[in-house]
Amino acid sequence: MKNQTTVSGRWEQFSCAHPGAAKLLYQLFYFWVFSMGVTVFQYLVFTFMPGMLGMKLAATEFMWPKIPVRILGYEYNWNLLGYEIARDAAGSVVIGGGLGYFISYETGTFLAQCINFPLQRNITFKSHGNIRKQIAGYLVAWILISLICNAINGLWMPIAQHFFSPGVYNILVTFITGGVSMVIYFFAYKIIFPEGEKAK
Repeated sequence: MKNQTTVSGRWEQFSCAHPGAAKLLYQLFYFWVFSMGVTVFQYLVFTFMPGMLGMKLAATEFMWPKIPVRILGYEYNWNLLGYEIARDAAGSVVIGGGLGYFISYETGTFLAQCINFPLQRNITFKSHGNIRKQIAGYLVAWILISLICNAINGLWMPIAQHFFSPGVYNILVTFITGGVSMVIYFFAYKIIFPEGEKAK
């Protein structure tokens, strides 16, 4: 109890002396906690949903713009949307690529943001702005950030599939996607969720 009192007392003193810094630290803390929570959720979707969608979608090619590249001796297609069909050493199709993985990736990131939106709006940034405008702004941010993450994943995922099982590279996808997203989203949230603004 004494330690709790000391910690809360010190935080209160810090908040009074440095209100701007205290507010930013509060936002960063809750932003990180909620972002980590939805990152775990995304990992579960990335890992299990492709199997639920089945081998037919895993074997269905869906890639755009499908630009041939050669990196580290591996030749494959870079895509802004879609993923290469995953194959084992014998060349057989395995779960973890193709249209099935693309649907799983987009579903996971979208549902994660449906969870994240009210938490960040109401708790982290305590915003009371026009919710329709905020949802529209959030949707635009999600689309743009998803495209950025897809572009990055399209460079390394086809190579990673040669070395790691889907469960392992899903961890890499999750943390790379989550890391890039968190940096961009925090600044996007500062614009989308102005604190103290009344709904119009």
